[in-house]
Amino acid sequence: MAVLIFAVTGMGGIGKTALAVEAAHRACGEGWFPGGTLFVDLRGYDENPVTADQAVLALLDALGVRGPDLPSTVARQYDAYRGILAGRQERTLLILDNASDPGQFLDLLPGSDRHRVLITSRDRPDALPVRLIDLETLTPEDSVALVTRALRDTDERDDRPAREADAIRELAFLCGHLPLALRIAAAMLSRRRPREIASLVNEIKEAGDPTVVLDKGSRGTDQYGRSLTLRPVLQTSYHRLPSDQARLLRLLALAPGADTSTEAVAALTDLGVDAAMVLLEDLAAASLVTPVSAGGEVRWRLHDLVRAFGVGVVAGDAVSREEGAAAQERLLWFYWRWADAADDRLRWLPGMAEPERFADRAQALAWLDRERAGLVAAVQWASDERYRQRAVWLALHLDEYLRWRRYFDDAVTVARTARDAAHRAQDPQAEAAAWTCLGSALDDAGRVEEALDAYIRARDLHQTAGDRYDTAMAWNNLGIALRKAGQVEEAIDAHTRARDLYQAAGLHHREGAAWNNLGIALREAGRVEEAIDAHIRDRDMCQATGDRHGEGKAWHNLGASLRASDRAAEAIEAYAKALEIYQEFEDWFWAGHAFVGLASVHYSSDRLPEARARYLQAAEAFTRANAPTEAANAQSAADTLT
Repeated sequence: MAVLIFAVTGMGGIGKTALAVEAAHRACGEGWFPGGTLFVDLRGYDENPVTADQAVLALLDALGVRGPDLPSTVARQYDAYRGILAGRQERTLLILDNASDPGQFLDLLPGSDRHRVLITSRDRPDALPVRLIDLETLTPEDSVALVTRALRDTDERDDRPAREADAIRELAFLCGHLPLALRIAAAMLSRRRPREIASLVNEIKEAGDPTVVLDKGSRGTDQYGRSLTLRPVLQTSYHRLPSDQARLLRLLALAPGADTSTEAVAALTDLGVDAAMVLLEDLAAASLVTPVSAGGEVRWRLHDLVRAFGVGVVAGDAVSREEGAAAQERLLWFYWRWADAADDRLRWLPGMAEPERFADRAQALAWLDRERAGLVAAVQWASDERYRQRAVWLALHLDEYLRWRRYFDDAVTVARTARDAAHRAQDPQAEAAAWTCLGSALDDAGRVEEALDAYIRARDLHQTAGDRYDTAMAWNNLGIALRKAGQVEEAIDAHTRARDLYQAAGLHHREGAAWNNLGIALREAGRVEEAIDAHIRDRDMCQATGDRHGEGKAWHNLGASLRASDRAAEAIEAYAKALEIYQEFEDWFWAGHAFVGLASVHYSSDRLPEARARYLQAAEAFTRANAPTEAANAQSAADTLT
């Protein structure tokens, strides 16, 4: 059956009217509508929207019914309108533009199936059997093309888009790729012909809210007689919302990250998940939030300009600011609680208490992966005293995860934020923990000298506090950095200190880790037999405590020491056991290193095809681990054995 009614929906300024008019021109040009087009602007989001009774008069006028021919009553006017369309043999397209309520257009729909109707609205007309066309923002490429074309239409000699390719892309990003914002920006640049595009970019960045700059520089109206301004478009959509939807929208604007889970929105708004979902769906129907699918769940995204508008609303008065601050506290508590539970699961060993919520590592990692952007951004709230303590401990709960996933830049940023906030709060315990996290992140990122400084600061704070366990951990970490810095004897001393402190405290699991690192340093010092003994001790302790992943590392390093001792068969067996465990944990980075170790053993034994195969497996594992440099090195090694 033919579709009679189409609806183009999307947020204000996204180009619904322009698309409808362009589509009508093309359709008429193709001869699809020999009866032509009828267009009426219902001004649904103005203070005084056009009613259906007013619209029918405009439509009758377009159909040639005016003056003495116009029926005197509203009922007869509708009868005349429907009668003309019913008797009209030539198919006609009726465009009902900018509708905000079905009451504006239901009485205007043709009674005949001969004609077609195109409705544009910020709200989805769910009450009708329509074909929805939901507009999204432009792609970055189309955004740049729109601004470029607008500038050259004004002055074909304007070469700024070619000269400032980076600036025009950044401008498009700051405009949120929204056509209305892009058109305003282009108009401003046309008037500012002597100025660079970068000047407008800098002005918007300094203001922090693009609507402030663009509306200040906006002049005139578009081809439909509408003012070229952004904020009023957003305000009309916001003020039409019921109070509960308006509250959710402005609080959602405070959420960190590009998108937010329903569960996090519920925490932010102090609502149940089901209640939050209903309101979010209503806002999506009004084109103010966008549902996106990620990891099997629905998340919610605000357009950047809507977010900036919402933040401005919250900042507008003391009551709204307090409402927003309380919402951020709730969200931060939500993030802290589940990041803590996820971190406990990542560090869990048999005999420990079962963490909340997450039954296994995979569940914990999946949640952290989905929430990473919001978690990392929420840590930055530590700069505000109100959120400082919770944000600092949130940061510390992210350390293991960020390093496991190799998000080193995030790990460094989070640790530095926690360190600075803990120092301001005069919390030496948290500051020492943050220095440790920072050292680990810097070490993983290959910034060894900076890591050394961080570990020394952590050690000194722990020693001052008299905390034996944390002091031992600091010595162990310091030893790792010293070894990487080429100070092997100092590293042996540091790991020996850590081992002795763990032994004295009866912490056998941590003692095993110290033995493992000591073994690596001993091997690099040429004391291979001692290294083998150290790794065997670590392996046995990991097996006794149920530390499966730690056991994998022990087997791996034992394999490396056996290889250095020319015990090839035993080395291959040890690497194979390490690989089994790494693959069990989906730890592809260390699996890659185990494959490299195996390749080296085979190469030394003149088994070149086996060596090449292991290098190729290493390259694949490193690729899965997001370690492109290591992957390229393994591939290069394989290529040399072709």
